Amino acid sequence: MSRISVIGSGFIAKGFINLLYDHPNYILEKILTRTGIEKRSDFPHNDHMTNDLDELIANSDLIVECTGDAIYACETISRILEASIPVVTMNSEFHVTVGSYFIDKGLLTEAEGDQPGVLAMLHEEAIAMGFKPLVYGNIKGFLNHDPTLEEMQYWGKRSGISLDMVTSFTDGTKVNIEQALVANGLHASIVQDGLMGLSDDNMNHGGNILAEKAKELGYPISDYLLSPKLPAGVFLAVEHNENQKDALHYYKMGDGPYYILERTFHLCHLEMMKTVDRVLRGGGVLLDNSTDPTISVTTIAKRNLKPGETIKKGIGSFDVRGIAVKIKEHKGHVPIGLMKDAVIKRPVSEGSELTFEDVELPESLAVQVWKSIEKKVFEG
Repeated sequence: MSRISVIGSGFIAKGFINLLYDHPNYILEKILTRTGIEKRSDFPHNDHMTNDLDELIANSDLIVECTGDAIYACETISRILEASIPVVTMNSEFHVTVGSYFIDKGLLTEAEGDQPGVLAMLHEEAIAMGFKPLVYGNIKGFLNHDPTLEEMQYWGKRSGISLDMVTSFTDGTKVNIEQALVANGLHASIVQDGLMGLSDDNMNHGGNILAEKAKELGYPISDYLLSPKLPAGVFLAVEHNENQKDALHYYKMGDGPYYILERTFHLCHLEMMKTVDRVLRGGGVLLDNSTDPTISVTTIAKRNLKPGETIKKGIGSFDVRGIAVKIKEHKGHVPIGLMKDAVIKRPVSEGSELTFEDVELPESLAVQVWKSIEKKVFEG
């Protein structure tokens, strides 16, 4: 039986560990956490917890990483791949920040469950059926670029997720990160900085508008629809050969030229197991950030920032948010995944993009890796 270990001790990790513990074909081996183990009586199967990465590596056949922390994941995944152990992630933050650097260093893949992985699964199905994807679409129920602390504390408590997680969902950072990963991994692009985010309660109508935009641009796009009425899923807007038009009409897909393939749910940690199965059966990578990314998620100030201020964590903060951008049009920008313990060096006005000239970041492997990725983009 394969030994599976997990990095993380948050909402996703908790659900996956409960699922894994009951699995007939796998053994829950170790759980790597940065918290004090003696204080984690709240966490299931905490007797498997460790603070030692070496212990985790030595006892694992596959490791699942789901911290949502790009900088920490950069350090741990680097060590794991050096040990020739495959890694399955639910960490789009890691991928869009530094993931491209690791693609040729071992088996590394994002999992099904979160929207990027589900879109990758839909992509595989669509290609197998002869469809040509034009739009990789996410569905977002609510958006507020600058929510208040009180609002986020209420919704975090009601949803049972962390404050920074619910804030990143609400201010649009998370959907921009997810769609940046989709664009890079599935060789699409974006229409504009921050995505279009059409408000439309009809998936077919909104999907067709986005498909027309993709045809106009001449390449597939990654974007989302904003609607509180649509299901919490994903969709593809696709086209097919004219000789399939009658059959698709018979299958109640409409008259074309664009068709919507929808997945009306995503079950996060429950679906991660499908990707674990895939990897251990030799199925390979589902989704990564590609060796030649074109899209990043830059940092935008939510308020006027003053020299000397410290931003503890960019993703999910009340100081900054992230938007998807084309790397070649934003040279020197600071990816929001690197904004951790960042000290502001000079005034940054509300709504402005932060560059490396604006902030001082702690030294880390992630910062070094990002700079090598950016250099490759511009030199390539």
